[in-house]
Amino acid sequence: MSFRRALAALTVLLALALALPASAQHGAGVQQVLQRARAASGGAAWNAVRGYHEVGTENGRPYERWVDLVRWGERIENGAATAEVVQGYNGFGLWWLPLSTPRPPGTDTELMRRARSDAYFAAYGYYFPGRFDVRSSRLGVRPSGGRDYDVVRIQPAGGEPRELWFERATGRLGRMVEGGSNQPKTTEFADYRKVGRLMLPFQVTIYGQGRARPDERRLERIELVSPDRAMFSLPRVPAP
Repeated sequence: MSFRRALAALTVLLALALALPASAQHGAGVQQVLQRARAASGGAAWNAVRGYHEVGTENGRPYERWVDLVRWGERIENGAATAEVVQGYNGFGLWWLPLSTPRPPGTDTELMRRARSDAYFAAYGYYFPGRFDVRSSRLGVRPSGGRDYDVVRIQPAGGEPRELWFERATGRLGRMVEGGSNQPKTTEFADYRKVGRLMLPFQVTIYGQGRARPDERRLERIELVSPDRAMFSLPRVPAP
C-alpha cells in the first residue's frame, strides 16, 4: 500500500514538473532593460500577439517571413518563381527547399543551434520569460555613433548567445551582435513603425562575417497573424 502511495506521489510530482513554465535565468539588471524595451515597443499589447508575417525585399529580391511567437517556428522565403529558396525550422528540424539548395557552412549541430537562436530572437522571446529557457547577463552601457546603449547577452537553451543593444534614449532594439569577437555578425534595426499597438522595425541591415557588402532588408508590411504550424515543417510527400 505504501509503495502504491509513493508511486502515485511520484507520478504527480513528475506531472507538475512537466507542467512548469520555462525558466529564465536572468543576471542582475537584465530584466529592467528588457521590461523597458518591451514597454517602448508595445507593452501589454505583446500578450495578444501569436505571430507575424512580414513582406518586403532583401537585396532587391522578394522576401517573406513567418514567425511563431508562442512555439519555435520560423519560415523564410527568398526569391521568386524557380529561383525561390524556402527555409523552415519547427523546433526539431531545419530544412530547405528545393532539396538541392546548398547548406550554409557549419556542422549539423552548429546549424541547429543557429536556427534555434534565429527563431528565438525573431519571436522576441526575451519579452516572454515564461515561454523559453534562457540565460542572460548585463554587459553594461556602451556608446556607439553618438548614442548610448544598454547591452545584454542572451542565450536560449540549445541556441547560440547574442548581444542585444537597446538604445537608452528610446528603449528600442538598435542592433544584435552574434559570433563573438572572431568575425562577428551585426544586425541593425531602424525605421520603427506602428503595427497595431506594437512598434516594429521595417529596415534591417546585416553586415560582417565575411560579407563584401551589407545585406539590406526593407519591409513593405508586417501582419500580426496566428501562423499555421504546418508551414514550419518540411511538406509531406503525397502518397502515390
